[in-house]
Amino acid sequence: MPTAKKMKQYKEQAFDLKGLDGISDAQIAEHLKLYAGYVKQVNKLNEELSELLGHGKASGTSPEFAELTRRLGFEYNGMILHEYYFSNLRKAADPRPQANSGLAQALSESFGSVELWQTDFQAMGDMRGIGWVILFEDPATTRLTNHWITLHQDGVPAGFKPLLVMDVWEHAFMRDYQATDKAKYVQAFFRNIDWQMVERRLEEDKAIRPAA
Repeated sequence: MPTAKKMKQYKEQAFDLKGLDGISDAQIAEHLKLYAGYVKQVNKLNEELSELLGHGKASGTSPEFAELTRRLGFEYNGMILHEYYFSNLRKAADPRPQANSGLAQALSESFGSVELWQTDFQAMGDMRGIGWVILFEDPATTRLTNHWITLHQDGVPAGFKPLLVMDVWEHAFMRDYQATDKAKYVQAFFRNIDWQMVERRLEEDKAIRPAA
């Protein structure tokens, strides 16, 4: 049986996020360790699945193959969403997108105004439960929409382009805030959004793995 080409490994991306407003360096350091775990697990699962395939054990009736395959979706999306999250943060950020920017125009066209979009996005972040709040662009209509995602691999609209990703799992804020103070974390997140990065994502022809 021919052997598969050695699989390329994913590498942790580097993020310089010291000095954020309301999100401590310790919180970010802890969160980055969790992200590193996702990268490690993606590489490990890909290797294990490749090995099963190489040994003729890739079978839908195999509990091992099925569990590893399902787990890969969770780990991979966890890796990618964290990369979007960290790369849309920066210290000394502007309070909102520039009024004459393409992003501000797109938000106003989709929600009525930037303020109404922010109200909607923050309201999702304040909901009970753990997950993600993501601003997407629908490539078919160019309409921008906010989405609540619970598990990483469930509910992400296929083909939509992520523009702004907010992690509202408890690991994202509970070093700095109590579980009942998630709204304070959401407010802090908005004080650290890299609007220029969000604008660049909007202008990209397609969604890509964000660059560090």
